[in-house]
Amino acid sequence: MRERTTDVVVVGAGGDGPALAWRLGQLGVDVTVLEAGPFYGNERWEAPNDAPGGESTTDPSDLSGELLDEQFTSREGDMNDPVSGKLRWGPADSDRPPWQRTVPQQALISQLSGVGGTTQHYYANHPRAFVPSIDEQPHWPIDYADLVPYYQHLEDAHPIEPAPTTPKGEAFFEGARRAGYDLNDGYNVTDAGYRPFPNAITQPDERLRRDAEETEEDEPVAQDGGTTDPDGSDPATGGRVNEQYRYPDFEGDTLAMHEHQGGPQPRGAPVRERAKRASNVSLVPRALDTGNVEIRPNAFATEVLTEGGPGSVEATGVEFRDTWAGTTERVYADTVVLAAGCVETPRLWLNSGLPDNGWVGRGLTTHWFDFVAGTFDPETLEDRIGQPAVEPHQGQAAGSRLDVPGTGGIAVNTFAPGITAMAMYAAGQGDFHFDRDTAGEPWDSAGRLAGRDLKEQMADYRRTLTLICHTDDRPRQENGVSVDPATEDEHGPVALVEWEPHPEDDARRDELARRATEVLREAGADHVHRADAAPILLHLQSSMAMGKVVDEGCEAYDVDRLFVADHSALANGVGGANPTHTGQALALRTAEAVADRYFGGVDDPIPEGS
Repeated sequence: MRERTTDVVVVGAGGDGPALAWRLGQLGVDVTVLEAGPFYGNERWEAPNDAPGGESTTDPSDLSGELLDEQFTSREGDMNDPVSGKLRWGPADSDRPPWQRTVPQQALISQLSGVGGTTQHYYANHPRAFVPSIDEQPHWPIDYADLVPYYQHLEDAHPIEPAPTTPKGEAFFEGARRAGYDLNDGYNVTDAGYRPFPNAITQPDERLRRDAEETEEDEPVAQDGGTTDPDGSDPATGGRVNEQYRYPDFEGDTLAMHEHQGGPQPRGAPVRERAKRASNVSLVPRALDTGNVEIRPNAFATEVLTEGGPGSVEATGVEFRDTWAGTTERVYADTVVLAAGCVETPRLWLNSGLPDNGWVGRGLTTHWFDFVAGTFDPETLEDRIGQPAVEPHQGQAAGSRLDVPGTGGIAVNTFAPGITAMAMYAAGQGDFHFDRDTAGEPWDSAGRLAGRDLKEQMADYRRTLTLICHTDDRPRQENGVSVDPATEDEHGPVALVEWEPHPEDDARRDELARRATEVLREAGADHVHRADAAPILLHLQSSMAMGKVVDEGCEAYDVDRLFVADHSALANGVGGANPTHTGQALALRTAEAVADRYFGGVDDPIPEGS
């Protein structure tokens, strides 16, 4: 068995692990990051789905925008298919099936493997936690103010700015104003109000606006902002198009709404210059720049190595499996950090036989999503926003939101047509819409659509505005992750994920759906449909919570030198705000705790702010 040593070994290069590695690298600590999935856009892995490629990388010059253009095609099926797509929870080898989890109830786990993790899919929404969710709920052992310097550091680094308002945002804001809500200013949310989403997507190039105004009406334009495959065809349509909106002629966001397909815009740009600041674009290059960080993809961690006995256990390293060769290797380290996510971090802990105080894997929150869609008459839209369609495919996928502290949040959440048909209309729980009695409800229909009904609804795609409800569901010990003794894969017993809403969570979701319907009605929607979605386990938090499994520095109570630095360490669902910003901020804070406790302290701390 091959063995090696480093200062810190991190399991997971998703949304949070690279933030911690970046900060530790800045502090002079040597870090090895193990990632189970592939590394796209890197010259060490020119064909990451077809061949093993290199072993690891420490060199930021290995990053390749040219390869990312080839690998992230913008096609919905090619990128997003959960079985065969490039962005899936599974090995890099495209000939092998995805990895298993056991989910006994109707629910969908939406997570990805690979460098960047699920931020390869995410919409780059980076709101801070709602202030009351930390300072007024009983779950957190730290204050909101403790996270603010790290929030600010990330807001400068990504950067994070208010999303530009496109027609769908105009319609949403008009409805929110008419419904009586005020604009929320700033990042620190304490009261209900609407605002542009604070997004880690660089602003559109001013030349994009001028070019659009100068383009003749009969000139063909690609649906993805002018990007083409090598043969000159538009990935979205298969038709030939003009080569427009490419780097360096255009920089920043092209408003093409391809965040879910990896966010590859603008085409031709180096990895660092891609508009969507996923962690593989923003944080991984910064980590490699330090000269102290190594990233090894295709390395699935199977055991946390320890020494000592009951009452005095200390982490010493990680054993992992090379997913191409099938061989087992070990990395020994002074400190181990788990950043494999809310499902795989507790799975690894439990499969390693580490102490379980009853909260390991428990307390899972997921924002108990629902979707509400409003369809508009062209005349109404002309009156409200000055054009006959909301054009959901134009602009950032989620660019505007309504915050309701104590209940959750509502956001514009638009998909490409295929995902819209599935998530909004075909993936509900319970009865089909024709068996639902909506008398007394503010929406006109609810539940699943199929056949002609689905086709007719999708025919109105360009005049439909879709909203998502993020419920402030609270940690409950009965919800969480364990291991399934009846099902094993090559990495051991698989994760068993169980989540059921509490009646209080249902009540919050119903309230958000009614508020969303009111906003759509006030915006002028003539038909409103509620999906009544089955659980989508996407915004996962709190399965290894600070204050329950780990202490205020995110070091395990029961295992010395073992830290958790992913969303599982969040103490609750941060009020219903998208969790990436808080997860990364906490990871930066945890990196400083690691350095302070085991590597001589922090000479240059991230400055305090307000």
